[in-house]
Amino acid sequence: MKIGIVHAALAGVLVATPAFALEASKSIDVAASPEKVWQTIGNFCGIADWHPAIASCAPGQQNGKPTRTLTLKNGATILEEQTARSDPGMRYSYTMLQTPLPVSDYHSTISVRKKGSGSEVSWKGTFKAKGASNADATKAIQGIYDSGLDALATKAQG
Repeated sequence: MKIGIVHAALAGVLVATPAFALEASKSIDVAASPEKVWQTIGNFCGIADWHPAIASCAPGQQNGKPTRTLTLKNGATILEEQTARSDPGMRYSYTMLQTPLPVSDYHSTISVRKKGSGSEVSWKGTFKAKGASNADATKAIQGIYDSGLDALATKAQG
């Protein structure tokens, strides 16, 4: 009887626990100074200049915070809000407010730091799968990071 009560209580806790956040990340070494790399990515709407999936970016404001509406090359749009920024620290954080991607509760930070004679750029995010498996949601975000940072390294080094 006691074991049944413990199992029932444990099952209730597991059902009431929110889904764990998934994670994706990528870091890449860039043969350019941190200042040059930050000049390339530091503008919140500048992502359209270096990410190959982004056709355009329209800056805006919502609730006193900077936003960007990204139009993808396939015509879909993503609305993101900048949540933190440090120009001296060469990093900013943001969240997706509206997205066609199979994720929700998306929060991300992109940062630049000195590494050797060049830089290291890191892009990390947490999110939950929405309408897709955890593996598919992670693959979608990881693909954004991989293609974006590969293109950034080429642009910043050029």
